[in-house]
Amino acid sequence: MTEAERAALANDNDLLKELLLRRMPEPGKRATAVEGLFMSRRESDEHVENCFYRPSVGLVVQGNKRSIVGTDEYCYGENQCLVVSVDMPSSFFASGATRERPFLAVSLDLDTPLLARLAMELPPAAGLPQAPHRGVAVTDATPDLLNAFLRLVRILDKPEEAPFIAPIVVREIHCWLLMGPLGATLRRFGTYGTQGNQIARAIAWLRDNYKEPLQVEALARKVNMGTSTFHRHFKEVTSLSPLQYHKRLRLYEAQRLMLAGSADAASAGLAVGYESPTQFNREYKRMFGEPPRRDVMRRR
Repeated sequence: MTEAERAALANDNDLLKELLLRRMPEPGKRATAVEGLFMSRRESDEHVENCFYRPSVGLVVQGNKRSIVGTDEYCYGENQCLVVSVDMPSSFFASGATRERPFLAVSLDLDTPLLARLAMELPPAAGLPQAPHRGVAVTDATPDLLNAFLRLVRILDKPEEAPFIAPIVVREIHCWLLMGPLGATLRRFGTYGTQGNQIARAIAWLRDNYKEPLQVEALARKVNMGTSTFHRHFKEVTSLSPLQYHKRLRLYEAQRLMLAGSADAASAGLAVGYESPTQFNREYKRMFGEPPRRDVMRRR
């Protein structure tokens, strides 16, 4: 990166910080008028939050973040992006965030059909390292990508124009990602017929049908893969076996239901597909360290 590019990156980062601080005076995660665009502010590193990453790009504007995705840990900070190519259960916290210097980030859900269309139109970037097999990776934000995020947040101040301009900038962000260091990874999961895309389809099916009992052999057949090959590639992408992934899906959703106040432990377990409350309590404690009721009370 040239001196001019570094200066542009620093300048746009300062402008984006100002916008986020103005729009996010209090901690939390807020949806915006642009579909799929979210802003986040954290002022403490004391709380680990569980979430479910969908295909998305998250840009850290200020501070540092640690995300546990599957069995992998990702540490990234200012002007770095976490790019998620497939649905993944995750935990994270904002490292070192304080009220005086809050963690600030902006994220955009990825439009996978748009990525697939653009991947056919854009030539692959030359001279880049081999794409990682994981469905999650960290990369440095380029000046072009950061500037596109800045313009996307700015357009929120012009609600009459946003419906027309925002889709253009969103498309641009998808283009910069495909032409960047993780472009080959996004192509792998978005191009029909590749093994990465077969695993992505299996993950999408699991996400929509997590309440059902998991039959790994049937799921492998659904995406036209042999069972052993399916197991191997699934773990390469997610770091988890299909059974581990399925279990996390259920437990994360049960925790969300309880934290939202819409279910107690027994009904949450039934809602996500557990037939035995005892089994649900045992697996919940193994995952989160405490029984459901105690864990939810502490998190609240």
